[in-house]
Amino acid sequence: MGGKVNFTIEKNKNCKNCGLCAEFCPRGVLKMINGKLNIVNPEKCAGCKLCEKYCPDVAIDIKKNNHG
Repeated sequence: MGGKVNFTIEKNKNCKNCGLCAEFCPRGVLKMINGKLNIVNPEKCAGCKLCEKYCPDVAIDIKKNNHG
């Protein structure tokens, strides 16, 4: 299917824990736990970038590593 997906969530800088990214994640990689965003299944990330697209705070950066 390709390579490994690397993503960064700038929780301290931009992320306001709104949860939109978790709502749009089709694979359950992101979850809200006690009002905070958590990465719970990073190995399931397919790099669809829906979380990045719908983040109103531009706090998510998705990059595909096609060498992994």
